[in-house]
Amino acid sequence: MKYKDLSTDQMLKISTLGELKASDYYPQSIKEELRTNLIEKKRKGESVFEGIWGYEDTVIPDVERAILSRHNINFLGLRGQAKTRMARMMTGLLDEYIPVVEGAPLNDDPLNPISKYARDKVAELGDATPVGWMHRDERYTEKLATPDVTIADLIGDADPIKAASLKLPYSDERVIHFGLVPRSHRGIFVINELPDLQARIQVALFNILQEGDIQIRGFKLRMPLDVQFVFTANPEDYTNRGSIVTPLKDRIDSQIITHYPSSIEIGKKITAQEAALAKEQEEGVEIYDLAKDLIEQIAMEARESEYVDAKSGVSARLTISAYENLVSACERRMLESGETKTSVRLTDFIGVIPSITGKVELVYEGEQEGPGIVANNLVGKAIRTQFINYFPDPEKERKKEEGNPYEPIKEWFEKGNMVDLIFSATEKAYRKELKNIPGLEALVNKHQKTSHEGFKYFLMEFALFGLAEYSMLSKHQLQQGMQFKDLFTSMFSMPEMGDED
Repeated sequence: MKYKDLSTDQMLKISTLGELKASDYYPQSIKEELRTNLIEKKRKGESVFEGIWGYEDTVIPDVERAILSRHNINFLGLRGQAKTRMARMMTGLLDEYIPVVEGAPLNDDPLNPISKYARDKVAELGDATPVGWMHRDERYTEKLATPDVTIADLIGDADPIKAASLKLPYSDERVIHFGLVPRSHRGIFVINELPDLQARIQVALFNILQEGDIQIRGFKLRMPLDVQFVFTANPEDYTNRGSIVTPLKDRIDSQIITHYPSSIEIGKKITAQEAALAKEQEEGVEIYDLAKDLIEQIAMEARESEYVDAKSGVSARLTISAYENLVSACERRMLESGETKTSVRLTDFIGVIPSITGKVELVYEGEQEGPGIVANNLVGKAIRTQFINYFPDPEKERKKEEGNPYEPIKEWFEKGNMVDLIFSATEKAYRKELKNIPGLEALVNKHQKTSHEGFKYFLMEFALFGLAEYSMLSKHQLQQGMQFKDLFTSMFSMPEMGDED
């Protein structure tokens, strides 16, 4: 809605219909309003969807085209792909305030009232009709589609209490209690997980989307509702919970397909933006980029894993929760050791396991393996994938007759030596254990020169974990830490079937 040369303060002082008419106000439909404000923002070079990473060349252009086309929108994608967040951010394209008939049930435009209350009020008072102002944040309504949602919830129903108290018959429009959709008039209405809505409820939306008609208990009301509909849904082919009925899908103008981050760098931006860390965590715990890469790699491995249900998807919330837990694992170790500063270790990744087990749906084979085993397996795969970005490929080096950079490390373990990396070890004890392994520090100094002393030890630990993932060493989880030893010695010392652990 537009006003001529009026500041917000001047606009909010308008309190009657007559004053509103004198202000050169003219109404716009919500779709025109969104379109007009998007055009204005694009011309100014302003971003509409600030903080949405990875969609700059895919989803966001599709959304902007849909808004310019004045379309209702369906976001189609797996969980954790910012579908609802983008819908909520569309409120930034609404005018800051719009005028409404004060006391009206449907956010009625004073110049174009649609409810009986507002029509009667304008007919009675004329230019003296009281006008109120509605902020853009109040013009957003969101409903999660669940099997118990009724037509009364969305559209409305005859209210027997109203009928009795007003002494009106059920044939009178004034006894109607309007549902969420009519009360979203001149606003954005979002239905999340549309396929979960029962088919008969979806059918009730047909005429609202196409004609603006609503029927309540036999009433046929011609109410030109002005609503921007946004739906979200998981792909139909990926779920057996329900589907979008074809006539409704046909009435949704633009279907926009969302996706997961296409790279680790984009994933890291999302995680860094969304992770909720305490100030003392940010100041006391140092997390290296490699550790952040591993967090994102875990999600990527999960999306490709045979044990994880691809139809369910792997939400970006996995990496956010995992990162928060990783920082907290470092903080807990720091508190136990009495130190005031610390940096991340590979052994701290034990803390991300609960974030994985609660965020992935396992297929039948995965359920046999157990969520904890699958989670540890995903961490291991992430380490294996990232390892060759920092050190020579062990598979290729294994084939060399001489010059294998891992041979000194391997030989030391073959002599019966082992290393226990305790989760709560002090920095001094942690570094001592790593320095005792011949060839480990030399490997890092040769292939990953770094002036950061702490990161050097992280890389030394990373090398141990990586060699275990490439089956050059054996790795076992203890109650209080991780143990590394020779692979073949470990195999021959394994308990036989029937032996107690």
